[in-house]
Amino acid sequence: MKHIRNFCIIAHIDHGKSTLADRLLEFTSTVSERDAQAQVLDNMDIERERGITIKSHAIQMDYLLDGEKYVLNLIDTPGHVDFSYEVSRSIAACEGALLIVDSTQGIQAQTISNLYKAIEHDLHIIPVMNKMDLPNAMPDEVEDQILELIGGKREDIIHASGKTGMGIENILRAIVHDVPPPVGDSAKPLQCMIFDSVFNSFRGIIAYFKVVNGEIRKGDLVKFMATGKEYHADEVGVLRLEMEPRKMLGAGDVGYIISGIKTSKEVKVGDTITHVKGGCQNRVEGFEEVKPMVFAGVYPIDSDDYEDLRASMEKLQLNDASLTFEPESSAALGFGFRCGFLGMLHMEIIQERLEREFDMNVITTVPNVPYIVHTKKGEQVEVHNPSGLPEQTIIDWIDEPYIHAQIITKSEYIGQIMNLCLTKRGEMVKQEYLTADRVELSYNMPLAEIVFDFYDKLKSISKGYASFDYQPIGFKPAKLIKLDILLNGESVDALSTLIHFDNAQPLGRRMCEKLKELIPRQQFDIAIQAAIGSKIISRETVKAVRKDVTAKCYGGDISRKRKLLEKQKKGKKRMKQVGNVEVPQKAFMAVLKLD
Repeated sequence: MKHIRNFCIIAHIDHGKSTLADRLLEFTSTVSERDAQAQVLDNMDIERERGITIKSHAIQMDYLLDGEKYVLNLIDTPGHVDFSYEVSRSIAACEGALLIVDSTQGIQAQTISNLYKAIEHDLHIIPVMNKMDLPNAMPDEVEDQILELIGGKREDIIHASGKTGMGIENILRAIVHDVPPPVGDSAKPLQCMIFDSVFNSFRGIIAYFKVVNGEIRKGDLVKFMATGKEYHADEVGVLRLEMEPRKMLGAGDVGYIISGIKTSKEVKVGDTITHVKGGCQNRVEGFEEVKPMVFAGVYPIDSDDYEDLRASMEKLQLNDASLTFEPESSAALGFGFRCGFLGMLHMEIIQERLEREFDMNVITTVPNVPYIVHTKKGEQVEVHNPSGLPEQTIIDWIDEPYIHAQIITKSEYIGQIMNLCLTKRGEMVKQEYLTADRVELSYNMPLAEIVFDFYDKLKSISKGYASFDYQPIGFKPAKLIKLDILLNGESVDALSTLIHFDNAQPLGRRMCEKLKELIPRQQFDIAIQAAIGSKIISRETVKAVRKDVTAKCYGGDISRKRKLLEKQKKGKKRMKQVGNVEVPQKAFMAVLKLD
């Protein structure tokens, strides 16, 4: 065990984690030149196209130092705030972390929040300053920021470049010398912690785990403690670029197990694997349940695909444990699921993965956050969906979730960012200058206000320089009302939202205007209305497609024309009674992007 090192890479978005991981793999000859490509570990198409890491990726490397061979288990983690659950799981499986800071941008919000997670788990931190080959690097300033954040000596900070390969050897030496080997005992009963799993259509479910204590061999009869199910370990092995089978894995190793599991409910991230005979009694601690931040309905476009969608979601949930879902139905869209996501990017990625990996076309409703409704009888109801709101007459008050937001930005953008936070009902907690031109702003804000477009606006105001991170801080009472959208007097439940009283009027007006552009014209007038309870606050009309019925009347008395027009009027009226209005998918999407 003293030759094993488990470490992960943590950093803010675009600070060069995946590129640096590529260089480490090349330097240790884990990846042959033939297999080498940019972002080797990002194996999803979406990750490559967007240039972001969505999943943590574990890989094992061998490294020779001073005549001794070391086994290094590396986990590359995502940097985006929406995938922070992946980071916390990776940290639980490691003893050390490479903290990577971009030498051209300095420390940003996500760097700090990931660092605190690593320190909570007592990981050894190795600071690395990346992108040192760029002409606009600011080594002295960024070094000062790192020392202020984690202390230590200036010479401990490794200067590196993922592009040129500078400093890679120093990083590997630091990992071997400074990161402690895993603590565990091969003689104790088997205890393995599952930190990830994937679905393979040929081999069933493959679980990735770290052996905390004991040994696991091929063919052992093992038990998953959360479900109590027993399986034979058909194959165990380590994670190289491909999976490599081994006869045995001992304490401290990171590997995978294939045991022919077919149903996804039987594998839970954070579960413990042990032997059926002489196994351990207690589970490994270290995982907290994930709390979704954004809820949205996901419905199949064709209602016959409901069961297929359920199967697809279960397989996705295996690979992304932060996705939660439960069945629900809607009058407008039929049967579907109420899904919980960690943020808007997470929601977008899930929708895209459903389309690409499972060929499922889905409609996503307007996202919202969970509210707690207090009734006049003294009961508390948690509401995830505006249609689940009790009658207005029995509601006493509604609590909405608040977050504590940290924004780090250049000082020249402070005014605009403060303005943005005020429009989003933010309350300033503190303002702190980290250096002469970098400021950290702390705000308490309602989660509902940042769900939609806060991050996009922040980026455009600050020309991409501001970074943002948040933690939930509980619920506070708010003046919320339900805004309904009516088409020809019929409420469309998929478009209704819970919104703060002050914002209801402008949002209702904008939604009606947007829907007027997007709903195709029919043979009859369509009234689009925004309503609060029974009070209509805005209206737009999609005019009917006009057919000239009087064209064949070429003269004669006016009463002949009127007769034809009256006949048409009756037909339109009947059509309006029986005709229903289809809301296209792009109308749902456009409502999300309202500015």
